[in-house]
Amino acid sequence: MGVPTPADLAAAWLRPLIFQSRGTRLPASETDVELVVSGVTLRGWVTNPEADRALVYFGGNAEQVGLYREIFASQFPRHATYLLAYRGYGASDGQPSEKALVADGLDIVDEAARQHPGAPVAVVGRSLGSGVAAQVAARRPALGRLVLVTPFDSLAAVIRDGMNGMPIGGLVADRFDSASVASRIEMPTLVLRAGRDDVIPAARTAALVDALPPRLVTVRDFPDADHNSLSADAAYWAAIRHFLDEPGEGG
Repeated sequence: MGVPTPADLAAAWLRPLIFQSRGTRLPASETDVELVVSGVTLRGWVTNPEADRALVYFGGNAEQVGLYREIFASQFPRHATYLLAYRGYGASDGQPSEKALVADGLDIVDEAARQHPGAPVAVVGRSLGSGVAAQVAARRPALGRLVLVTPFDSLAAVIRDGMNGMPIGGLVADRFDSASVASRIEMPTLVLRAGRDDVIPAARTAALVDALPPRLVTVRDFPDADHNSLSADAAYWAAIRHFLDEPGEGG
């Protein structure tokens, strides 16, 4: 085994800070669906499984996606919502990394498409999940619609800003560089911004919006919401529901 490089050491130091999974762990017996990808079992839930249309949700960091089962079931009755925890989160096996989460995201979207043929899959990504969702959308142009909640242009830029501009971004292995693939996103995209976001700087969200194809992007602002309270606003769910139910997303 070779001597670790500075990049290897930086990744080992940063990953536990980036992927905050400890508080999300739970027994596999509390989940109701499994998906094996690349030899790793992801576990979670599917709401409204008999619905014709599919929605895949990529959650935020340290988020217990299972807590959203009832609200997704009630807010999106026309969609079967796939709530699978990331590797190392919830009851899923494995260890998280950008490469693994994006690959898993592609497999989840593909599985949702197989289970619900005839209608494009919609994707919602929140915070960290927006980084997964953007990469998946850039690689799956047949997706129906994309929702990015409190997103960023790149995680490396968010970390740099959080460290007062220190040039540490180059050492971040899990960059989630959404801006670099934004021009390849070909489906209608809704961006939801929190006016008092204390996690993702406004400049980072604005940079991503600027990188997305203007003709495809709708931005909805929630001036009084912060990063975590955004989903407590009924208008948040109404905005997503209205966007997904517009003509063109599977009828």
